Amino acid sequence: MIPTSRHVPETIFRNAALSTGHRTVAEESAIALSYGGSTEAVMMATPADLEDFAVGFSLSEGIIESLDEVIGVDVETASGGIDLQISLKDDVDRALRVRRRAKAGPVGCGLCGVESIEEALKPAADVSGIALQLTAGDIADAMNALSANQPLNAGTRAVHAAGFYIPGRGMVAVREDVGRHNALDKLIGHLARNGISGSDGAVIMTSRLSVELIQKTAKLGSGMLIGISAPTALAIDMATRAGMSLVALARGQDFEIFAGADRVNIGTEANAA
Repeated sequence: MIPTSRHVPETIFRNAALSTGHRTVAEESAIALSYGGSTEAVMMATPADLEDFAVGFSLSEGIIESLDEVIGVDVETASGGIDLQISLKDDVDRALRVRRRAKAGPVGCGLCGVESIEEALKPAADVSGIALQLTAGDIADAMNALSANQPLNAGTRAVHAAGFYIPGRGMVAVREDVGRHNALDKLIGHLARNGISGSDGAVIMTSRLSVELIQKTAKLGSGMLIGISAPTALAIDMATRAGMSLVALARGQDFEIFAGADRVNIGTEANAA
């Protein structure tokens, strides 16, 4: 098993004094996603849930349309990093070879290496027809459940999480990573590998809500994205055009809705100010 954290020595300045101690820090690895022996992307990511990552990245980037197009995933160590060798069905592999381009993505960016502005700003899939309803209580429960299911972050305070919440069932899956978009790819891969439909629930994030998260959530087929931090203006625009509900700054019992308020049932006891 590849370690996801390590214990390191540190010098601490606290209460106007120096002391020594140790802290658990998150591991960060260069992870290549390769198809047919050629690398499609290199991401700085947490070395965990790698098969989920391979499948989720393939789905969210449009390399595959369904899980059955993947023959297998081999995890190989290479030059101090990890190479995910993803085998695709012949027709899918041929199509990828036609559109292949090199791209690399450090942890802070989910769009690095995109060769054109048009590609980076491609519209999100239309999810306006998704019949999903969450109550205010659901949103609070989802955020609490996400916080309770982040063991790596509890130890390191350095990673993001993406969760999937289904009304009536609760939080069905959580994935962690140093990159917010990687965490969401891992979640997408897990849901696909377990036959869970994106239309059944909402994606819950610990991060700010940016454009690539809108695109990936829509590709999953979910009609709602909820986050602890604020959205960007472009993310609001994209979510609105896609018919997605965008709920942000969800902390405690409070939240703010920036798009698709019709999917949030606040109940008759609550009235807009």
